Formats: sequence, C-alpha cells, structure tokens
Amino acid sequence: MIRNLLKLDPQLQNLYKMPPAKLQQFLQIHSSKMEKFKYEFHSINVHKLTKLYNSKNISYITFHDSDYPQVLQEIHDPPLVLFFKGNKNLLTKHAIAIVGARAANKYAQTALDLILPELIRNNIVIVSGLAKGTDTFAHEKTIESGGKTIAVLGGGFFHLYPPENKALAAEIEKNHLLLSEYAPIIKPERWHFPMRNRIISGLAKGTIVVQAKKRSGSLITADMALEAGREVFAFPGPINDSLSEGTNHLIQQGAKLITSGNDILEEIILE
Repeated sequence: MIRNLLKLDPQLQNLYKMPPAKLQQFLQIHSSKMEKFKYEFHSINVHKLTKLYNSKNISYITFHDSDYPQVLQEIHDPPLVLFFKGNKNLLTKHAIAIVGARAANKYAQTALDLILPELIRNNIVIVSGLAKGTDTFAHEKTIESGGKTIAVLGGGFFHLYPPENKALAAEIEKNHLLLSEYAPIIKPERWHFPMRNRIISGLAKGTIVVQAKKRSGSLITADMALEAGREVFAFPGPINDSLSEGTNHLIQQGAKLITSGNDILEEIILE
C-alpha cells in the first residue's frame, strides 16, 4: 500500500492534503475502514514520536536515504524503513548471516567454534535474528571472540522477543547493532519472522545454516538468500539427527558443505 502511495507522491509532500477518496484508492482500503484509518492517521503526532525515539536512542533510515544499505536495495521487497539502535556503520561492512534451529544443541556450538574465528579475523560482521538456539549462540560467540554482530528483530524495540535475550540485546545495542523494519510499538507476530529473514539474508554475502529440521524457517532464509543471488552454506550433521535433516538436504540441493570459516572465505569476494 505504501509503495503504491510512493509512486504517486515519492516524498510524501501531499499526504495530508490528499482527498480521502484518492488516498483510499492508492492505499486500497475498503470504504468501511477508511473513516477509522483517517482518524488514526491524523491523530499521529510525528514530533512526539520522534522525540520519544530520540529519548530511547532509536534512529531510523528510509529507503530514500543515502545511507540505506545498498545490499538491501537489491533484494525483493526491501524494507521501506529500518529502525536501529547501535552502530549504524556495521551496515557498510562485509557480513555473513548465520541461522539455524531454535532447539540447537552443543553440536551447533561446536560448529560455530569451527566457523566463526576465521570470519572474525577477516572483520566479517555476523548477522542473525536474536532467536533462541542458533541465533543466540551466533551472537554470543561473536561477541566473546571480539567480533561484531547485527541482530534483526521480528518486532519493535519496545517488545523485545524472546524476553530472555534482553541482556544480550542490551549488549548488542551498546557495542553492535539492533535492527528492525517494525516501528518500536509493534508487537512481534508469528508471520513477522519469515519476513525479517529476507533482511538477515539480504544484509549478507552468504547465509550459513548450522542446524535445521526439514521444515524450518532457516530453509526459508536460505531460499531468500538464493533469490537475492547470495551464497548458501550448510554445516553437515549426523544422518540420524532430525536437526541435520534440513542442512543435509541443502547440501544435496547444491549448498556448499562447510566445516570451517575458510570454506566460506573461498567462495566470497572481500573488496
């Protein structure tokens, strides 16, 4: 809806002056909902919101800004706005995404111990989603090893999920980067997480899948990486472990089998 509106008014200069019927047409809102929309839209106090964001150290970049990440402009349906807390300069660095099962175990930790050191030595930023399991391991081990990490959230900053990662999020906000396409007041919804996966893979030169079941959000992220023309890497696992079904399947489908960070560095170009 917003993209349709931007075609008509790229700078949104006429947004408040536009006749309701025309606004309804471009936003494709049913007439029964238009009155409610008009009331809510005109009740938004932009200055109050920006003051609130500033007080919470929340900044934002729009698709039209010069510092919007070029790598995200190349993906399907790039986010129109990125809200962030922390070091925005990490968006300009070479990055690798790491995803995997929420039920990840010690095997995933061992895999990351083999993969991360070489990547960090080459100043590669590690991108993940702050979820339980693999994401948490990836962020924590990157920080412990002196690397830099970006966490992409599935909701707004005022509703951090999962709650048990609040301390980790605070550390990332302080010394790394927290990122979300959702406004701070938006609560995470189940469908947000597959959507945010396109940002995780879109920020990176390649995506590593460490542990994943055969039906897994991590495989969605791998598909999105391929759609964006990025590399997909998979860490193999025992054939009798359900958490290896997804990664072993990716390898069968042509993803590069990796056992170290060097296996990744061989495939990506650092300019």
